[in-house]
Amino acid sequence: MTKTRDIYLLNPKTLSPEVIAVAFAKTSRSPESFRDIAAELSDEKSAEFHEKWVVGYGHASVAEHAVLHIAFENVSRLAVECIESNRLASYTEKSTRYQVFDRDAYYTPPGLAASRRAGLYRDAIHALFDAYFESIEPVREVIRAQYPRKEGESEKKHAGRIRSKWIDNCRFLLPAATLANLGMTANARVLEHGITKMLSHPLEEVRDIGAEVKRVAQVEAPTLVKYADRRDYVVRLEDGSWKLEVGGASLQPPTSNLQSPISNPQPLTLLAYDPDAEVKFVAAGLYRTSRLPFTEALACARAMSAEARAQVVDGALAGRGDFDIPLRELEHITYTFECVLDNGAYFDVKRHRLMTQTPQALTVDLGYTIPRAIEAAGFRDRYCRALDQSIEAYHLIAQDFPHEASYLVANAFNRRVLLTLNLREAFHFCRLRGAPNGHFSYRRIAIRLYEILRDLHPIFAPYMRCDQYPSSRQIEEEFFAQV
Repeated sequence: MTKTRDIYLLNPKTLSPEVIAVAFAKTSRSPESFRDIAAELSDEKSAEFHEKWVVGYGHASVAEHAVLHIAFENVSRLAVECIESNRLASYTEKSTRYQVFDRDAYYTPPGLAASRRAGLYRDAIHALFDAYFESIEPVREVIRAQYPRKEGESEKKHAGRIRSKWIDNCRFLLPAATLANLGMTANARVLEHGITKMLSHPLEEVRDIGAEVKRVAQVEAPTLVKYADRRDYVVRLEDGSWKLEVGGASLQPPTSNLQSPISNPQPLTLLAYDPDAEVKFVAAGLYRTSRLPFTEALACARAMSAEARAQVVDGALAGRGDFDIPLRELEHITYTFECVLDNGAYFDVKRHRLMTQTPQALTVDLGYTIPRAIEAAGFRDRYCRALDQSIEAYHLIAQDFPHEASYLVANAFNRRVLLTLNLREAFHFCRLRGAPNGHFSYRRIAIRLYEILRDLHPIFAPYMRCDQYPSSRQIEEEFFAQV
């Protein structure tokens, strides 16, 4: 008897996430159709299955079939950083590029609110928000002059076209305490790990969010996330108490001086790369299309002339359409960078979760960025006063609340992050984030990364499709008065 192909959805409107997960899991040992398996299941039977197989026997991959969609409202942007640190989830958040944020929409840690530092914190946050709102009209006038109405363009359409351009400059003043909304889609396995991280976090806000996420997730997946809990090991990782000491001296840097922040840090420093990238890519291509062991494919690639290797690279990478993804063989080539960028830019860079990213905590120690439009609007002094006030408040509050002080750090402040990425991800990152419609802060980073790779491995550069973009130096000169 011929079997007929059948492809269909298990409807999440009629089946719970845990039932769907069991229906998929049982196919490994049951000859029945998914429909028949699901029809025999109840939430209670599914819970028993997960208790036995997922929890008891550690078959955690089953939990990946249970997918939940969680809405977060009015959480701080500092908390968002922890929420979005899970690589295998999807997120969409309230944009600082397209929306003006509310003046009083910020988070105050309860412990800090009850302390002697409460007024200092409130005044510094208000100074940033006051400057943010005061900057809007003068910066908008500068942008209007730079991007005048086109012939036949209505005032409304013109206002919409330039809206993100003035918000792009004003957003540098928003502190990490600013409240935001985001949506998260994750499977139960990822969510359990995410909840554990949140419950083990040094910030009370994040721990409270973790408890709330666990509560709402258990409505749909009562078994698969119920064992997510605070873990001593994760606590040590999150609060930094595990860090090494050398000769009894802590690796913590000395407190920065308000009058002498680190100026003009390099946006990207290449730390490690594969000098045989070209040969390795060609060898991986030969390996894919032959029956050679990799050592022999590598030997063949090394023996080829430069012209022959260039032909292989061109054959593999040329002719891609706008929506065609570059070859996976590019993932065998990796790079590590130290990146110094403003926190607003990092919020977009962190969305590229295929990179391995190790960010340092938010501080005020690396100085801050000043957009050229802020200076052109005659707003530089006011802008700097607000940021300098937050620097002073940060250092005083950090004496009592070292983690909570980060809520004061505005988008303008620079931070360090270690990035390790493969060449395929670099193709995507540089092309997407370097595009002229992006924010100039992350465009500067993306194009500088492209320029380093172009100089390092020029054979790949034409296929990255960034050669028509302005250079990183041009972006700096056009958009930044200080980086």
